[in-house]
Amino acid sequence: MAFTKTFAMFFAAVLSITLAPVLMVLLIRGRIRPETHNPINRLLIALYTPVVKGVLRFRKTTIALAFVALILTLPAYTRLGSEFMPPLNEGMIFYMPTTLPGISVTQASRLLQLQDRMLKTFPEVEWVFGKAGRAETSTDPAPFSMGETTVMLKPESQWRAGMTWEKLVDEMDKKIRLPGVANAWTMPIKNRIDMLSTGIRTPVGVKIFGPDLNKIEEVGRQLEKVLNSVPGTRSVFAERVTGGYYLDFELKREEIARYMLAIEDIQMVIESAIGGESITTTVEGRERYPVSVRYARELRDDPEKLKRVLIPTMNGAQVPLGQLAEIRLTSGPAMIRDEDGQLAGYVFVDMAGRDIGGYVEEAKKKVAEQVQLPTGYTLSWSGQYEYIQRAKERLIYVVPLTLLIIFVLLYMNLQSVTKCGIVLLAIPFSMIGAIWLVYLLGYNMSVAVWVGIIALAGVDAETGVIMLLYLDQAFEKWRKEGRMRTVADLREAISEGAVKRIRPKMMTVMAILVGLLPIMWSHGAGADVMKRIAAPMIGGVISSFLLELIVYPAIYEVWRGWELRKLVRRTSQTDAIPT
Repeated sequence: MAFTKTFAMFFAAVLSITLAPVLMVLLIRGRIRPETHNPINRLLIALYTPVVKGVLRFRKTTIALAFVALILTLPAYTRLGSEFMPPLNEGMIFYMPTTLPGISVTQASRLLQLQDRMLKTFPEVEWVFGKAGRAETSTDPAPFSMGETTVMLKPESQWRAGMTWEKLVDEMDKKIRLPGVANAWTMPIKNRIDMLSTGIRTPVGVKIFGPDLNKIEEVGRQLEKVLNSVPGTRSVFAERVTGGYYLDFELKREEIARYMLAIEDIQMVIESAIGGESITTTVEGRERYPVSVRYARELRDDPEKLKRVLIPTMNGAQVPLGQLAEIRLTSGPAMIRDEDGQLAGYVFVDMAGRDIGGYVEEAKKKVAEQVQLPTGYTLSWSGQYEYIQRAKERLIYVVPLTLLIIFVLLYMNLQSVTKCGIVLLAIPFSMIGAIWLVYLLGYNMSVAVWVGIIALAGVDAETGVIMLLYLDQAFEKWRKEGRMRTVADLREAISEGAVKRIRPKMMTVMAILVGLLPIMWSHGAGADVMKRIAAPMIGGVISSFLLELIVYPAIYEVWRGWELRKLVRRTSQTDAIPT
């Protein structure tokens, strides 16, 4: 998105200095009417002229009020929440219920069917498809305890009146509250990106690192209790890293040797009769299906029944498995995670109604107060919060670098540090409107908002240069004509230059607003991101338009007035020296 915008601005700049002059020569013909003959321009000049004169009369007060307005923007900025990116609204919901490890295939299937039926009762739902387990690939290590349900929604025109994505998810979450199941709601593409980059499938996650899985699970359970009390928490689920169930066969080697059997004989029977052995593959056109053989479920669904599995011997006798092995049901890690050479356990936190940055900051304080970590164990906050931290680290360098590039380009053109400083004042002035509009719309600070702010800085520098150019032209014109003798002459020149600027400034602002305002009423996939980019630009352009027209003349008068007074004093001293 930013890449496309950069190229669009680049080609627009090229066309403005190549094609635009040619079209002006070809199309602008005949008698050109003065600006003062246009009724709209006459109205703007009539309204703006007394404003400029009043600003130049109370220039220090004007500048002070502008900086007070800038300071009053700080409380609104501090109240803004933070997030990485707003939701993309993919047109579907991805529901990920999680239960405790050890759930059977039958129970997982029943749970999915029940949840699918409940989701299908909502009138906004087109169809539902649930999945448990994983495909035959190492890139999707999903256990049966983690379901993945895709909920395809109907077009929003068919939704109930007043229904939004957030309200629909809240209703679904309240209806599907099953014992032992933790809900998580997201979107398919977003979820895949989150899981591939951080391993966390919810907006916020906590990674627990340490040397012992039992201790990691204990810390996870403590976090589960603490985080449930944080406002905005919808569900919390700490992985039971040692909650897997296993059937151990401890072979009795003496008994096996007594019946002249080998260890491999016992293992082969356990694998084929209990685990299942693939014996062939059936071909159905272009499809291939493996065929496995094992005992029926009613002969292997209990440890006591497994003891009666028969092992053939060399003399034809059949020996029960219970005589050759001890069969025990044990627990252990269902899945072992490790990161950076350490064992890890995850805590998944699904939240709503709050910004992610503010939620994590409050959660961190509660965890620090109520959870005592054992020695050698650490916590890492992940999920979208990890993206936010990465984005902040990059913006620390990107924003100053952008301002430096703008300053260098301005200096190459203006050849004056003072003029560059005056032009760059448009950027803080524009931040007043940008921050207040983002605050009033209820948006959080995100990468999309910062993209809009960075683009706004370039636009403001451009309009500031043109304003300064008109003031400079008027000043130089009066000086060459010999009319620049007093401060009153300076104010008249500034008033003339500023009033001339009102039409191109108004055209620039209106062109930007006409291009950006329709975005604020857009809807659909990607609209939320575009709104966050457009909002700071709209608010910033309006505030910079007003403040540049009001504050720039006052600042320019202070600067040129100081130079003029200095020149007058030097001239008077020179005239006083006898020749």
